[in-house]
Amino acid sequence: MKRSKLIKYLTKNGCILLREGGKHSWWFNPSLKCRSAVPRHTEIVDLLVNKICKDLGIPKIK
Repeated sequence: MKRSKLIKYLTKNGCILLREGGKHSWWFNPSLKCRSAVPRHTEIVDLLVNKICKDLGIPKIK
């Protein structure tokens, strides 16, 4: 999956960018108070996308 598509999905589901790390961006879900790292690759493996969604407490991308 393209990173840009994942970022749009996270934003649509109420997540916010917490900070930029060295090789990852940290995203935060304020309603559940959980966070997850999103790598800065142009393509992200679907298994990792599902893990990021699970960590943030949002539904998986279909």
